[in-house]
Order: sequence, then structure tokens, then C-alpha cells
Amino acid sequence: MGDANGRVAGPRCIALVGPFASGKTSLLEAILARTGAIHRQGTVSQGNTVGDASPEARAHAMSVEANIAETSFMGDDYTFIDCPGSVEFLFETQGVLAGVDAAIVVAEADEKKVPALQLILKQLEERGVPHLVFLNKIDKVDGRVHDILTMLQPASAVPLVLRQIPIRKDGRIAGFIDLALERAHIYQEQAPSEVIDFPSAERERELEARFEMLEAVADYDDALMEQLLEDIQPDADHVFTDLVKETREGQICPVFLGSAEHGNGIARLMKALRHEAPAVGRTCERLGLDEGTGSVVQVLKTFHTPHAGKLSVVRVLEGTVADASVLMRADGSESRVSGVLKVIGTQTSKRGPAGRGETVVLGKLETAQTGDTLRVDAPPASNLVTLEPPEPVMAYAVRAGDRKDEVKLSAALTRILEEDPSLIFEQVQDTAETLLRGQGEMHLRVALERLTGKYGIPVETGHPHVPYKETIRTTTSVRGRHKKQSGGHGQFGDVVLTIAPVPRGEGIVFTSTITGGVVPKQYIPSVEAGVKDYLREGPLGFPIVDIAVTLTDGSYHSVDSSDQAFKAAAQVGMREGMEACKPVLLEPIMDVTLFCPSEATAKINAIVSSRRGQILGFDARPDWLGWDQVKATMPAAEIQDLIIEMRSATAGVGTFISRFDHLSELTGKLADQVLQHHGRQAA
Repeated sequence: MGDANGRVAGPRCIALVGPFASGKTSLLEAILARTGAIHRQGTVSQGNTVGDASPEARAHAMSVEANIAETSFMGDDYTFIDCPGSVEFLFETQGVLAGVDAAIVVAEADEKKVPALQLILKQLEERGVPHLVFLNKIDKVDGRVHDILTMLQPASAVPLVLRQIPIRKDGRIAGFIDLALERAHIYQEQAPSEVIDFPSAERERELEARFEMLEAVADYDDALMEQLLEDIQPDADHVFTDLVKETREGQICPVFLGSAEHGNGIARLMKALRHEAPAVGRTCERLGLDEGTGSVVQVLKTFHTPHAGKLSVVRVLEGTVADASVLMRADGSESRVSGVLKVIGTQTSKRGPAGRGETVVLGKLETAQTGDTLRVDAPPASNLVTLEPPEPVMAYAVRAGDRKDEVKLSAALTRILEEDPSLIFEQVQDTAETLLRGQGEMHLRVALERLTGKYGIPVETGHPHVPYKETIRTTTSVRGRHKKQSGGHGQFGDVVLTIAPVPRGEGIVFTSTITGGVVPKQYIPSVEAGVKDYLREGPLGFPIVDIAVTLTDGSYHSVDSSDQAFKAAAQVGMREGMEACKPVLLEPIMDVTLFCPSEATAKINAIVSSRRGQILGFDARPDWLGWDQVKATMPAAEIQDLIIEMRSATAGVGTFISRFDHLSELTGKLADQVLQHHGRQAA
């Protein structure tokens, strides 16, 4: 539904996105203050904002999770979701974008943040989410806004269309001219701007900027283009209709000016949302949800609280949801709603049933996960969206500070991973460690702070061990004998083993050439078991690979021989024979693809080379304007903190994926250092 100007009715859900420290939380605060949802606008520096209220966000002065707040403006209801800007917490935005109607992209005139802005816009473009840009901190801009747009444009796949131009007074930006309405405004501190008489000195500049806006809009409207070519002044309603249509369809991205800190440009931004942001009906179309499918909700975020337990932020796409409603996942599992809540920051309060378009918090949806599509009383055919967490780029080995807390640690990690699916908890057999993997140093640090702060579990951490292996260089033949006599039956096992290297990657090969029964057939599996038990840790202290062991001879005793005796004999033989086989250390080599803005490619190549990496080549990153991908091989030991150096070299946006490729001999000083670290000496 909508009015004659295209304005839609019904509650809307808007995401606030943008690079780290661009001012998203401040903008949310300004919107809430201007619309009367809060009495006074707080600041991030004072730690009194509605958003970023968690201890972790306050401690680091940055958004580390999505924050939700409701408000109303000119009779319309809005839910704003302030999303983190750091690339390390960017996956949080994916779940939110699955159910919002539009997004405000908060940007600033900082060339260093253009790659981060591109990451944000790429998400919106791939999801088909209509969006507009709020060019924040306009009070600190010295250069021309037109030049700023030229700088930002490479980050956007669609034209950035300037909707306002600044009015300068005494060398600073004091207001703006609305290019669509052709009205002039002067900013007021923490108050709506004041409409003033149109400055005659600005007329020529305004006409030029307005023509550029109309040209961009006319690219999708032949009738408007014809009017421009014939110097016919287009009808204002025609212009607004085009602006609304093209914004909603993602053909253009309008740009508005303002300062969240000073409350400037807020009312105009809200009016743009009121007229140009679509409502839930169009969002359902974007998601492919047909009307008449019953009551359907999309889970945007999951979080746990000490008192209320598991809570799910959901957008009602169709129908209504009430307390005690039964919501079902696509797999048929179900949860019963235990409370429908409204939320502003960390404060929740009970409310009645939620209708179409509303964004609410539902209690105790135990089976539901972020990204799920849920339907009342019947399972949906499938989820409307697929959330794919990025691959982890850093890990810590974690363990409970007190062994009695291990069960608590596991339960707390389960909750934290449910809140943030871009974290991975993994048991590594090769190193007998438990790893927490994530998107970077801050991402992991915040997760650990929640374990200790929110759940009260002291956690010890360390760098993960590299899964080194060892192998041999030469062949030997050795006899292993186990003989023990201590009254009654004794123990006797006698084997002759040939130990030889095999080509890299062939693993462990055991064979027997026994003839004539010198070692009875029933004992041969025990010999193999003894060999493989020994191979779990060789003379250098690591699992042995790429080795062939052949049982060639031996003897037995009719009374004293047993499975255990032959297993022990095999271990004796392996222990004595391995020393003569010149064991050598093997390190895992990874196949790595590194992604970075093109201007940082030379730095990334240097980083790879400095970490004993071998560059295989680089090329443009597919479908990423201005980005490259570098392919290389690199030792696993050099990758553990690679992301820290990468992010430093790429203004915080670089990343990589890695896969095990092969094992390679490690010799010399580096091998000695590894062995010394593990309390061993080189053979």
C-alpha cells in the first residue's frame, strides 16, 4: 500500500551499515533523539549510547554485534539495526540483511576507507537490498562534495547520485540545498534545519548539480532523458517518482549529507526513508516469498541473556506471531514462542502479537538459528536465504583455566557460536588441542572476553601448535625381540622388520613376507598394531608418515608367545631401527589465496615472500573492481598471525583462504628451533 507519492504504509526495518568508525552508532543515536525515542543524544566517547551497550563494545569503543532500536517518525514505525563495521564482525550483517527493507550506508570523506565501503556495498548489492548513503561528518569536510563522490564511486556498482549540495558560510558547511525539492536549509545544532530563502549566489551551482542528478536518473527513464535533451524542465512529481522507483530497484544510490554528532541532516534523511524505502511487501518479493503462505518470520539475530535465556530477533514477513505460537524450521523441528518483546538497545519489554512488517524479539526459540525462515504451525519449504560464514583466518588454542569448568566452557562456547556463526570450535586430533577459529584478533578477543565476562569462565589461550610430521630418508633392517620370564607363562615375541621411506603422500604401508610360519598368522595383526602405535610419535616427537614397514622374519614360542608379546616386539624393533633411518622433520605447506585492494598487492607479495611463501601468480579478483587475488604456497607456521599483517597493509580489509597442500622437509636452523621448542634434538 502507498499514497499518491509512492510512500508505503506499514512498519519498516532499516539496517545501518558502513565502515568501522564511520558513525553508525552515532547516527542511530541522532535518529532516536530526533524522533523522540530517547530524551537526550548520547555519544560513543562517553559510553552512553543506546547502541554498543555491551561491555565488549564499550571496552573497545566499537560495534561488535548488531544493535536494535524502535522509533516512529511522522506516524510511521521503524526498526533500525546498527551493524558492526569492522571486517572481523561483518558476518553479523548478513543475517540482518536477510530481512530488512533498506539500508543506510554511513560513509565519510576518507579515501582509506573506500575498500571497506566497497565490502559493505558488495553485500547490499549481492542481496539486492535498496540503499542510500549518508555522507557523515560533513562539518569536517574541506574539499568539494563532488570530488568526494568521485572518490567513493569505485566502491559502488551503481551510480552514487548526489541529492544535496552544501551551503558554506565562513569557510565551513552550514547547511544544504535539496536538489529534488530545490529548497535551502541551514543546520541547527541538535535540531531540525531551518528553511531559508534560496541563496541567489548558489543558483548556478545548484542548477548544475541538479542536472547531473537528473541525468543519472534519466538513464533509466527515456521520457525524462528526452525532456533533458530538449531543455524541458521536468515535472517535480515525475522526478520524485523516478527517484523512488530507481532507489527501490537498486538502480541508483542517493547520497545525503549530514553530521550525526551534531544532529544535522537527520530529518531530511528520515523523510527520504519515509518516501523511498520500500515496505515489507517488496522485501518479500526480493526474498521470493509468495503471499498467502501463512505466518512467516525470518530470524535476523540470535543472542543469549542471563535471565531470559535464548532470544531471537525476527522480522515478521507474513501474518502474525503471538506468545505460544509454534514456529517450525524447514527440517520440521519446532519451537514454541515464550514471550514477544520490543527492544531498544539492551532494554526489552513485553508486547502483544507482532504483525506483518514488525521486527520483534521472540523468547525461547530453542531450535531456531540465525538465518532460519520459520513458519507458524507448518515447516517452510526451505530457508529464504543462505548464510555462508567466511572461512576463519586466525585461531587460538583454548582450554578452561580450571579442569572442573570444562563442561561449562563447552556449554558457553555453544551459546557464543549460536550468537556468532562465523566462529568455529574445533577439536584437532593431530595436536590434541581445542581451537577457537574466527575472523581476526579482535573477533577472537571479544569472544574470549564474553566467556570470562558473560559466563564467568576463566580461559587459558595460546597459539595453536603446527601439526608437524616426520619421516625417514634411508632404509634399514632390524630385529625386535621382547622376552620376559617371571614365573608361569612368560612373554616372547621376535620379529625382523625392514623400514623404508616411500614417496611423499603415500602414508603408512605395512606388509608381511613371512613364509613357513616363523611368525604365526594370528600374530601378524599384532605386529602391525605395534608398528602403528609406535608411528604415532617418532624419535623427533611427531607422527611418522610416508614409511613402509615389512615383516620379513621372526620366531615364536609355543607357550610364551602372545598378541601382546609380538606387539611389544614390533615396538622394540621400530624404536631401535628408526634411529638408523635418519628421521627428518616435515612441515605442512598450505595453498593460499590472498585477497586485497590492487594498490596493496605489492605489499601483500612482500609479506608472502617474507614468510617463506612462494608466489604462484596474481590476477584481478573476479567481480571485484579494483581488487586482486594472489595465489601462493606458504608454511602453516607462517599463517597463524598472517591476517594481522595483511589487515595492516590493506586498511583492514584484506583476507585469505587456505588449504593443506603438501608436506615439505624442514631442515637447518628452523628445524632445530622447532625441535628445541618441543624439547627434542635433531637426529
